[in-house]
Amino acid sequence: MTELLKNGFSAMKLSVSDAQIAQLEDFTARMLETNKVMNLTRITDPKEIAEKHLLDCASLLQAADFSKKSVVDVGCGAGFPGMPLHILCPSCELTLLDSLGKRIRFLQGCIDAMNLSDIEAVHARAEEFAAKHREQYDFAVSRAVAQLNVLAELSLPLVKQGGAFIAMKSKDTDEELERAKKAICLLGGEIEKIIDYTIPHTEITHRLVVIRKKNHTPKQYPRPFRKISASPL
Repeated sequence: MTELLKNGFSAMKLSVSDAQIAQLEDFTARMLETNKVMNLTRITDPKEIAEKHLLDCASLLQAADFSKKSVVDVGCGAGFPGMPLHILCPSCELTLLDSLGKRIRFLQGCIDAMNLSDIEAVHARAEEFAAKHREQYDFAVSRAVAQLNVLAELSLPLVKQGGAFIAMKSKDTDEELERAKKAICLLGGEIEKIIDYTIPHTEITHRLVVIRKKNHTPKQYPRPFRKISASPL
């Protein structure tokens, strides 16, 4: 995995130290060990983890400068993209947010065991978390599988005016993007750019959707999740 990551980061023109690669491998080992008793990832081959998780998440560093910025990973799951992002950019202040308590306990255990700082794992629903942390983050990121209009309602209320929400998506999302434009505008955002990228040394192409927070999000958003899912914007 070490050489694969080194070659991948080199192809992405990212400066990554041996210590950071060791941390990524440490997190991977902890995830795989916990995955034996908890469903964290269906990908268990180290090569695939390096490509489909670690290098994929590193693509965020090509979309924005996260140094000394506050970042929230909405629906972080097993810690993607947040954990690799923080390991590769340790000066960012990161909040890992997920509604499943066992995932958060796993991630907090990794944070403590790996002696990571400026990072916290929070067990909460995004729409409830937003009530107390409205417009407090420079960036929201998400690799969750929800539709973009739903993700936007959960994420944009957390972002400061002038900040950005970056959604990690598959390349074939043109129709999804079109459907989400009304919601994004209503929530105070605007699609700033779309970045299609190929994970180094693979034929896998994914997409980053960078949504700039132009205006304050109206106070009625986000709505309770049952309303969001029943009637997406």
